[in-house]
Amino acid sequence: MKTKIIATLAGIFIAPVAQAQNYDDVIEASLITGWRQADGSHMSGIRLELKTGWHTYWRAPGDAGIPPSFDLSDSRNLKAAQIVWPRPDVYEQNGLRSIVYHDQVVLPLQVAPKTDGKDIQLNARIEIGVCKDICIPQTLNISAILPADSTKRDGRIAASLADRAYSGKEAGAQNVRCRISPSADGISLQASLELPRVGKGEAMIIEAANPLLWIAQPKMTRSGNTLTAVTQIQHVENAPFLLNRSSLRITVLSDQRAVEIVGCKGS
Repeated sequence: MKTKIIATLAGIFIAPVAQAQNYDDVIEASLITGWRQADGSHMSGIRLELKTGWHTYWRAPGDAGIPPSFDLSDSRNLKAAQIVWPRPDVYEQNGLRSIVYHDQVVLPLQVAPKTDGKDIQLNARIEIGVCKDICIPQTLNISAILPADSTKRDGRIAASLADRAYSGKEAGAQNVRCRISPSADGISLQASLELPRVGKGEAMIIEAANPLLWIAQPKMTRSGNTLTAVTQIQHVENAPFLLNRSSLRITVLSDQRAVEIVGCKGS
């Protein structure tokens, strides 16, 4: 079930001196088969192991990074799938902030079978970026059978599930509001919420449901229990757009935990 990556070394990400080097061993991927749950879904995991000093990216990579993508279309008896993202690290270098995983990470993958009580053949193609002194895109191909009769919980997956983001309700977030106004290149957004401190090194990430909207890294301040962040939103094709506040996803990260809030009211 373990396979070394099939690398696609795109020259645009690699300095000329690095192009002759071999980066096939900087990351390995495997599927943890996991267990079938009482509701009929199956909890599995994608394990990524990185060579010392390398990192890969969270679903929203930050100022500089390659967002991961997952293609499960070649799987069999698969109806739906969802990744449960464990808390990432905030990494800053040369004035740029990235949201990353170091060393190794298990991404819990909850899947639903088309036919209940049957095995799932999971075939995944993952496009991912890995970085150290340089950044390179990689293609990972992994596969495994998820047995319908497997009921024993896997501790590695369980540990990552325990490190998932808290919901706003679980964390005690209140009065989540967004103020928008037109700007020269798109929209200016000011988000505010009441949230007790979640740890050291707090940072806020804002995501839109529309993948064609680019949101700059917010500038965040805290005053007591009130967090305020200001950012800019642009359309990647410079097209006009409407912003749906109800689908905005606001994540507050720290060294201890993450809090995820979906939707905000106008102010």
